[in-house]
Amino acid sequence: MKLPWHTSPVRQMQREQMARLRQYLRRTVLPFSAHYRRVFAELQLDPDDLQTVDDLRFLPFTSKDDLVATPAEPNKARAFILAPDRAVLARRPGILLHTLLHGRRATQRKVEREFRPIFLTSTTGRAADPIPFLYTAYDLERLSLTGERLFGVCGAAPEMKVLNMFPYAPHLGFWQAVYGGIAAGVFTLSSGGGKVMGTEGQLRFLRKLQPQVLIGMPTFVYHVLHEAAAQGLRLSALRRIVLGGEKVPDGLRRKLGMLAEALGAPNIEVLATYGFTEAKMAWAECPHPLGEPSPGYHLYPDLGLVEIVDPDTGEPVPPETPGEIVFTPLDARGTVVLRYRTGDITDGGLHFTPCPRCGRATSRLVGRISRRSGVQAMQLDKLKGTLVDFNQLEHILDDLPGVGAWQIELRKHNDDPLELDEIILHIAATGEASEEQLVHRIDSQFARVEVHPNRILFHEAGELRRIQGVGVELKEQRLVDHRPSTAMATPSPSTKEALK
Repeated sequence: MKLPWHTSPVRQMQREQMARLRQYLRRTVLPFSAHYRRVFAELQLDPDDLQTVDDLRFLPFTSKDDLVATPAEPNKARAFILAPDRAVLARRPGILLHTLLHGRRATQRKVEREFRPIFLTSTTGRAADPIPFLYTAYDLERLSLTGERLFGVCGAAPEMKVLNMFPYAPHLGFWQAVYGGIAAGVFTLSSGGGKVMGTEGQLRFLRKLQPQVLIGMPTFVYHVLHEAAAQGLRLSALRRIVLGGEKVPDGLRRKLGMLAEALGAPNIEVLATYGFTEAKMAWAECPHPLGEPSPGYHLYPDLGLVEIVDPDTGEPVPPETPGEIVFTPLDARGTVVLRYRTGDITDGGLHFTPCPRCGRATSRLVGRISRRSGVQAMQLDKLKGTLVDFNQLEHILDDLPGVGAWQIELRKHNDDPLELDEIILHIAATGEASEEQLVHRIDSQFARVEVHPNRILFHEAGELRRIQGVGVELKEQRLVDHRPSTAMATPSPSTKEALK
């Protein structure tokens, strides 16, 4: 008997996942995916070769590079769309019986519901052109299911009111919140973010709706609550802030907690979600008080298989070990990617023990999640290159008292491509600390990572919001690279060797 998704013991869960994967590959992916049909044929790989989680190493990774269009291959992503063949479909188990019982027209509607693309979200396109991911009606049912589960993990209840401030766009975060609210039966007002209604529109909704839950991008939610506090709003009903699309450092959680307290809502919970376009779903942290360690993100083992691998070798790592997150769907249609390397690093790994907060036995991603591309090679002096972990710098800035909004800007000295790299830090101060005190705090904290900003520029809060693109960009610009003839990229092993 199959157990519910949140109570399966780990070994049974993994056996069930691999059985689902084999069936999914055999019935759905290999017959209809041009890319994976070719990959399996070239490797002479059969679904039955994948019996255990360890056998996944036989299946090559998929990365963003496999999907990004090039002049030679402008439609690379199309090879990952499941495109059913009529002849193959006619032989699919159950199709003939369905036709006999319900007729040809009903069977055609069933097939179209499963395979015909009707919706899309896309990547944000910061490092390359946006990549569309197509959904069928079948996928949208799963988006509703995962949204309902996400709302459930966050503790949403039918009597609550939710304000969704994610930007209105073909962006997973916005639509996961929309479908989640509908599926969970929770009143959800989706404002479209700053680009649609502006800051004043968000403040009007806060004043009139008095929501128990806010959902949105961390930087934009911080900005709106900062403005709400400045205008003396009272939000005493607020209980929870749910964030997605960016990292949520502990320092930012504390700042949001202090803003909420100033708005008349002490003891709120600030929760992060984790999701990415390629997964077509998002996961939420289990609720926990501010200041306490996060129990992690509850996964959905029946809908997707998560691995953690060594980011350099690609080899799987043991449970509760840091590494790169790799994702394989178990029931997706439309655009499908297998063993997708996210480029996201979790410092706590994958946990299979029951959640210390809610007791669910589902697998959890635990710890901080950061981008591998946040580690960059920079030429900061004439003698050697330096690897700079901007994930660490972001956590330092979010944790610093007196620092509100900020942006790290990378430039070349005098904008000369042959000159040294520079780090320019833009700051909007909060509190009573002087600029001199803040410069001293920043320098002392940056010394921990042996990096110092070349310049620290102070701005009024409104000016820094304009620089960040708050309410204009899909994701606020907190790390920008203005170096000529460069691109933000993950250093390769050869680059690392050269920097030693």
